[in-house]
Amino acid sequence: NWVAWELLGSETDGPAKRSNKFREDPDVEGCPTPADYRRSGFDRGHLCPAADQKWSEKAMDDCFILTNIAPQNNSLNTGAWNTLEGKERQWAKRDSAIIIVAGPIYESADIGTTGVRVPGAFFKMLAAPYAEKPRGIAFVYPNMASPGNMENYAMSIRELEQITGYDFLYALPDSIEDIIESSASFREWNRRN
Repeated sequence: NWVAWELLGSETDGPAKRSNKFREDPDVEGCPTPADYRRSGFDRGHLCPAADQKWSEKAMDDCFILTNIAPQNNSLNTGAWNTLEGKERQWAKRDSAIIIVAGPIYESADIGTTGVRVPGAFFKMLAAPYAEKPRGIAFVYPNMASPGNMENYAMSIRELEQITGYDFLYALPDSIEDIIESSASFREWNRRN
């Protein structure tokens, strides 16, 4: 349903090379297989991107397990989603660490012999709880070409929680959770320092 990770500024680069060894997750019954994606018309879209895992060969290898992958339109995968992934690495460097949650928002469509569900949209939630001024933001992109400014797809984490039904930051103290979930200033996130 979603993938969560903390991205440290120090983890945004490293020696691990992209493996492209997509494979079934042996711990998940009914996990998709690489064959499910062949000739489907969809990319194998990472939820936690490979470029966030350059710090460790094991982390890089693990991010190619198909439980971290969802059918993604090529225009989104190589366009707006890729741009957002680049921004999260810039923001992690600037803020020292951010928490990220990414996942699909499903409609009713399947591909492959195992019935891989095709998302109608993808979300990404970003939180900087350790920043001098804690903040958060979320994005929802339709699973298609998503032209225009990133800001057009931004919303508060609270709005994303209403769409998905998830409570992402329940483990934070309420005072910090409320600040992070209600803020959605793209300008604040996109500032240089």
